[in-house]
Amino acid sequence: MRRFALATALLTGLAACGSPSLDDESLSDREFDLERYFEGQSVAYGQFMDRFGSVQRRFKVTIDGEWDGEVLTLTERFRYDDGGKETRVWRLTKTGDETWEGTAEGVQGVARGEERGDTFNWSYVIDLPRASGETIRVKFDDWMWLMEDGRVLNKAYMSKAGVRLGEVTIFFEKRS
Repeated sequence: MRRFALATALLTGLAACGSPSLDDESLSDREFDLERYFEGQSVAYGQFMDRFGSVQRRFKVTIDGEWDGEVLTLTERFRYDDGGKETRVWRLTKTGDETWEGTAEGVQGVARGEERGDTFNWSYVIDLPRASGETIRVKFDDWMWLMEDGRVLNKAYMSKAGVRLGEVTIFFEKRS
C-alpha cells in the first residue's frame, strides 16, 4: 500500500511539471481580449499527442463567435483527419475584468478562466467522446497566447486522476 501511495504521489508530481503560470513574465505588450478575438469567424488546426509523444489525432476546427455584451458563444465544428466530426457550443460569461466562466455539453460543472496580458488560461473537466461511442472524463489545463497577426497558440494539458494523458496543440487564425 505504501508503494502505491508513493507511486501515485510521484506520478502526480510529474504530471504537474512543465505547466505554464499566469505569473510567468509576459513576452509581449499585447493584451488578450477574448471576446474581441473570438467574435466573428476563426479557424484552428491542431493535434493530440499522448504522454509518450505519439500524435494520435489531428483536426481542423471552424469557430463562429458571437458576443452579446455579456455572453460569448463559440460554436466549434471539429473535422478530424480520420473522418470524425464533432460540434461543441461554448457559452462563456465574463465574470470580472479578466475572469470568465463557461459551459458546454459534456463539461462537468463550470469552466473557469483568467486573462492576463497576452495569456488566457482556463481549466475544466469534460466528458470527451471516443471512437467507440463511449466517453472519457478528463481534466484540461488550457493555455492560449495571443501572437502576432491575429494568431493564437493554444496548448492544453489533459489529465485523468492527476496523471497527464497528453497534450493538445492548436493554432488559431482570424478569418476576415
